[in-house]
Amino acid sequence: MAEMDTSGGGHHKKGPGVKKAKKLSTRVDLTPMVDLGFLLITFFIFTTTMSQATAMRLSLPADTKDPNQQNKLNENSALTILLGKDNNVFFYEGQLDPKATNFKASNFKDIRDEIIRKKRNTDTTFMVIIKPNDECTYKNVIDILDEMSINVVERYALVDITSDEDKLVRITEGSYVPGK
Repeated sequence: MAEMDTSGGGHHKKGPGVKKAKKLSTRVDLTPMVDLGFLLITFFIFTTTMSQATAMRLSLPADTKDPNQQNKLNENSALTILLGKDNNVFFYEGQLDPKATNFKASNFKDIRDEIIRKKRNTDTTFMVIIKPNDECTYKNVIDILDEMSINVVERYALVDITSDEDKLVRITEGSYVPGK
């Protein structure tokens, strides 16, 4: 609190033999202000919510008695998406036929419809396997992962492309060079 030191007697005489009283400076005590500052800091520390940790949800496989069957996937519930250069997208359902009769070309606009259709027509074990080749851009990989998030695909995997699949993609794109 502010204090005023006014000691000097209680005489208020005026006139020629009276000494003038010294004017004393005002002294301000800042202790309560510091206390208030620490109280406010303490209040804001206790009432502030700390940032919540964000974690990625993982869909783990169901427990099975036979460990060999743990990661088995029904062939009809798999959709494989192959990413090539120049925003080319290819896909096939199940396993790739030896003559590639189930290999189809698409683009990023139409692949969403294929994912929705396949997801709707399969059971709960629906899984998407994403295989980018070495000519695919980083943007295309992120775009297809965004499609998984948009379509709420819980099970998907980013896997290396096989040499046969890569050759098929390059032939379809017209960039196949024999011997590579």
